[in-house]
Amino acid sequence: MPLQKRIREKILIVDDDTSICNIFRNALSIRGYEILSAGNGYEAMDILKQNHISLIFADIKMPKMSGVSLLKRVKEFSPNVPVVMITGYVSIENAVELIKHGATDYIPKPISLEKINQVIDKSLCNNNVDRFSRRIVTADPKMLKVLETIDVLSKTNRHTSIFIQGESGTGKELIARAIHESNNPYNGPFVAVNCAALPETLLESELFGYEQGAFTGAIARRIGKFELAHHGTLLLDEIAEMPLSLQVKLLRALQEGEIDRIGSNESIRVDVRIIATTNRDLKEEVKKGTFRTDLFYRLYVIPIIVPPLRERKGDIPILVNYFLDKFCKFQSKEPPKILKEVMDMFESYLWPGNIRELENAVERAVTLCQNNSLSLEDFFPDDHSNNPESLAFYEGITLREMEKLLIIHTLKKVNGNKERAAKLLGITTRTIRNKLKEYNRKI
Repeated sequence: MPLQKRIREKILIVDDDTSICNIFRNALSIRGYEILSAGNGYEAMDILKQNHISLIFADIKMPKMSGVSLLKRVKEFSPNVPVVMITGYVSIENAVELIKHGATDYIPKPISLEKINQVIDKSLCNNNVDRFSRRIVTADPKMLKVLETIDVLSKTNRHTSIFIQGESGTGKELIARAIHESNNPYNGPFVAVNCAALPETLLESELFGYEQGAFTGAIARRIGKFELAHHGTLLLDEIAEMPLSLQVKLLRALQEGEIDRIGSNESIRVDVRIIATTNRDLKEEVKKGTFRTDLFYRLYVIPIIVPPLRERKGDIPILVNYFLDKFCKFQSKEPPKILKEVMDMFESYLWPGNIRELENAVERAVTLCQNNSLSLEDFFPDDHSNNPESLAFYEGITLREMEKLLIIHTLKKVNGNKERAAKLLGITTRTIRNKLKEYNRKI
């Protein structure tokens, strides 16, 4: 049951030459796209902040702001929007430089309609694959309840804080994006911050921004994620990892609806809907004193609990076929058959990495498959002893014991390489470190 929003694709043309804008408008309007245009980079950024843009074409040489400067700003504001550069001269060095800054492709002048269509098909095809992977596919009663909650939220106050709890790999960010897309009246952006990925000092500047000269290395003003998410959604991923000292500043921002950039005495009003996620039991973190009680109740307004894959076994065949179709289309392959013994094993496996682990396994199998059918070895090619069948499933084993067995087993197989083990399991290296600390094991 995919959840998706059907919208007309919007393409933004940025060029101070109106004749160039008209060329694109005439070429793409007949294909059903909605065409927006801007004469410079500042106008383009204003349009981007007010619209869901699927693709941007931008000239390199423009007044007020160069195309490369615009490219950098777009990638900072909305990194998933493809940007194609228009240029009168392209050398290998220039092309490499454009790609390095995040350009998807470039179109040389004089502009060819054939080239426009080739580039747009390529760019939007890749973008559609991203949206394809963001669908929620389920027939599970618990997950259908989650979808019902999303539907209710689409009709309610957008300022309500939402709290999503679930294990790593269960699709918490996917649900957050679905909520954002179903209720976003101002067309504001979706901005995500991983609270576990940055140390405290960097996380503070990432959230609130800073003024020029606020500290050593602050050579220019930086806009924080709160400001970038104005009239949109700010996802605070793995909120339980946020240090207590920063929780105080976050609480003020939520209560007052305003933030202070580091190095500034001026408060800035922000209109942001907050969605927080965690793979921990936040109530337990409050009891331990590692998470503020007042912040917990500020965030815990609409709780959404995402069940692990092992509790929605009926979704496994649906998800396998969904991912199989996705990756076969992406790689232009005919979908191979999956042997029954594989599906039987999948339904008995505990999937500690949840949907992320399952998706990785299917992508690996599609990529490596040389036949018209998929065996267990295609999904777990490293070693027969590295697949689910080799693990000790026995009556009476607890879930925690099974998880511990799998993580330690995988680490031993990769000679203690936590990054590789995390990739195989579909979890983060931080999760592995936390689990080893919990098990009091060193590998």
